[in-house]
Amino acid sequence: MISRLQPALGRLLISEPFLMDPNFKRSVILITEQQEEGTVGFILNHSSTLILKDIIPELTKANFPVYLGGPVETDTIHFIHRCPELITDGQEIVKGIYWGGNFETLKVLIEKEHIKGSDIKFFIGYSGWGDGQLKMEMTGNTWIVSDAFHPDVVFSDNEENLWREVIINLGPKYAHISNFPQDPNLN
Repeated sequence: MISRLQPALGRLLISEPFLMDPNFKRSVILITEQQEEGTVGFILNHSSTLILKDIIPELTKANFPVYLGGPVETDTIHFIHRCPELITDGQEIVKGIYWGGNFETLKVLIEKEHIKGSDIKFFIGYSGWGDGQLKMEMTGNTWIVSDAFHPDVVFSDNEENLWREVIINLGPKYAHISNFPQDPNLN
């Protein structure tokens, strides 16, 4: 299902092609929390130049890429995963996808190489909107919301094409915008 006005837990928020804010340009965001106070999510396709062991040096085997979850609290680390049998205490966001969990257990699993990169994604910072802010942006046609996606999309490491692939999968009504230039001024 695709909507312009109803972002909700476990849905994807996809930026319109002409959103020029560098924090959200051509971004795909997984909504992980929605309350009256606001909404939280993580940008799935904006990687940083860091790997996890750059941030936590004692994790010598942590060669996982770290993504820019958003511009809020960029001094925090978050993770989403699909291995609740290994990482307990995570919050299920959508069937089979979890946010957070026992970080001490996760560190041991990383060092023992029991976690695969295809099952987890790390973020510095997050994307957040205050009460009513995201709804206002939605009415301004800044975002497209979808709950029609395969869980593999969340863990994709193909950041260059993720936005385009998600747009195309929205169907013919949206597929044409996947070819819009990144900078419309160059057209």
